[in-house]
Amino acid sequence: METLNRNNLAESAAEAIRKEILAKQWRVGEKLPNEASLAAMLSVSRGTVREAVRALAVQGFLETRQGSGTYVLTAVDPVPRLTMARRASLRDQFEARLALDVEAARLAARRQTPSTIASLRALLASRGNYDGSDRAGFIERDLAFHKAIITASGNRAMIEIYAFFSQSIAETIEATLGDDLPEPDMQAHAEIIDAIETGDPEKADAAVRRFMAPIIAALDEKLKQ
Repeated sequence: METLNRNNLAESAAEAIRKEILAKQWRVGEKLPNEASLAAMLSVSRGTVREAVRALAVQGFLETRQGSGTYVLTAVDPVPRLTMARRASLRDQFEARLALDVEAARLAARRQTPSTIASLRALLASRGNYDGSDRAGFIERDLAFHKAIITASGNRAMIEIYAFFSQSIAETIEATLGDDLPEPDMQAHAEIIDAIETGDPEKADAAVRRFMAPIIAALDEKLKQ
């Protein structure tokens, strides 16, 4: 087993132990060496080994039995399955969000006023483009824009539902700020406002579906991998 010299020692230790398990250095049901032995193998502290073992237990590789030791639960990497489950969950979240956003945009188009449109454009300008900094602030601004469309629907029940699921909505926004999913740009957002401004529910409906389509398509593609 190689010694470690990377910055995040606990993460590195977990990865090193994981590789040994997958290479069947320790077989399913077998007890791992104690903390002191693992620490010596990896040239890290016992505390670092403890953190690494805890992380691998969460991932489903290991099981720590009180007073007995730590045992290998599986030699099959569960991480890809967990990633797949997360993508499937995110797909469901986007699908639910699409249903809410589409109907809100349709109603907003029917009930739009010049002040509503001006407010949406101001919120979009405040949102700006994500530049890689102030992630939390950007998510908050983007969420405020989408909440405003829900509010423009004039449907109190939808407003309450959206507020209730705001954490889930924020997660879908954050998911587009990484490398896996495309982030809708300012133009895609502006097209929703433009469609609402026409007063035509069908155009508003189509604009939201175009907005969401690349994200959902990307998720579907990743679920096939």
